[in-house]
Amino acid sequence: MKKDNWILKVLLFTFFITIIVSGISNYISNHTNIIVLVIITIIITLIGILFDMIGTSVLTAKEANFHSMASYKVKGSKKGIKLIKNKSNIANFCNDVVGDICGIISGSMGAMIAIYTSNKLKLDVTISGIIIASLLSTITIGGKALGKKYAINKSDKIILLIGNILTKLSFKKEK
Repeated sequence: MKKDNWILKVLLFTFFITIIVSGISNYISNHTNIIVLVIITIIITLIGILFDMIGTSVLTAKEANFHSMASYKVKGSKKGIKLIKNKSNIANFCNDVVGDICGIISGSMGAMIAIYTSNKLKLDVTISGIIIASLLSTITIGGKALGKKYAINKSDKIILLIGNILTKLSFKKEK
């Protein structure tokens, strides 16, 4: 039952966060110039890559290392332990929820860029769409491949950094 509860929460969160992020990005893309649209598309793509790295890191980080760090009172290590203990949910959220939302939104923004480019450069929209989709796919897939390699090799450092960030954002002090 608990797993079903997690799935329902993820589905609801995904639905509402997509409405918010998609709404904001669509509003911005309809009320800004092409340079800002390209920058926002790249930022959303990079966010997807970053969260993919975090999801991969949490799956490969060694919990024992964090218990050792916690015994030396290393900041962020206790949050790191919590992340690792919930690695299935964290990886699902980072890789699937955030990663997929970023991929879908950057793809739709890429379509808007393709239409704009097609109109301005008098290109066939199909050609423009293929070029933009190819560029976005290359950035996304290449970035995720590089990010995964880095995340596997530096998983403890990444999770400790995320643990530090979460500790600073937390209202409760780490004991």
